[in-house]
Amino acid sequence: MTADDLRYEAVDEYIAGLFIPADRALDGALEASARAGLPAIHVAPNQGKLLQLLARAIGARHILEVGTLGAYSTIWLARALPEDGHLVTLELDPHHAEVARANLALAGLADRVTVQIGAARHSLAELVADGAGPFDLVFIDADKQGNADYFRLALELTHPGSLIVVDNVVRQGNVVDEHSTDPAIVGTRRLNEVMADEPRVVVTEVQTVGVKGHDGFALALVTEG
Repeated sequence: MTADDLRYEAVDEYIAGLFIPADRALDGALEASARAGLPAIHVAPNQGKLLQLLARAIGARHILEVGTLGAYSTIWLARALPEDGHLVTLELDPHHAEVARANLALAGLADRVTVQIGAARHSLAELVADGAGPFDLVFIDADKQGNADYFRLALELTHPGSLIVVDNVVRQGNVVDEHSTDPAIVGTRRLNEVMADEPRVVVTEVQTVGVKGHDGFALALVTEG
C-alpha cells in the first residue's frame, strides 16, 4: 500500500468520523456478511450515505437495486424511503440473498424491501414484462460484464426525473485501456458507450479515491420516457 493509499483511507475515515456515526444495523450487516464468507465488495460508508442523500433529494418512493450482496447499500437506500415506499433488490446468489434478508430484518426493513433471487438480466426482463415501476432511483452494482444490459433494461423501468447510479466505472483507472481483455473493463467500456449514445439520459462520471481504492461512479438523469 502506497503513502497515497494510506492518505486516501485516512481521509475516508476522517469523513466517516464526522458525518457517519456508528450504526448497529449497518455495522452488523458488514459483520454478518464477513462471517458468512461474502466478499468485502460493499460500498464505502460515505458512498452509502451519498446514495441515501441522492434518494432523499429526489424524494424517491420506489428504488431498484441490481446487486444486493449482504444488503449494506440496500439498508442505506431503504432508509431514505417514506413509510409507504418500497425497494426491490436483485441478487444472483441464494446464500447472499439469505444473509441480506437477515440483515434487513435486523435493520427493521424487511417489510420495505423485496429481495429477488435470479440472474439480473432475467429478473430485469421480468420486471419490464410485468410493467413494474417506474422506479425513481436505480443503483447498479453487480457483475460489470452485464452492466450495459442492466442499464438498458433498467432504463425501461424509470421515468423522466429518475436517477440511475452505476458503481465501479473507473476500475483503478484501467477503464481508459481500450485494448484490455479484462471482462470487467470490457463491460465497463461497453456500458459507457451505451450511455453516451442513449438520448434519453444525461450522464456524468466522477472518479473517487478512498478505502475502495481508485474508482468512480456514473450518474444518469433520465430526461425522456
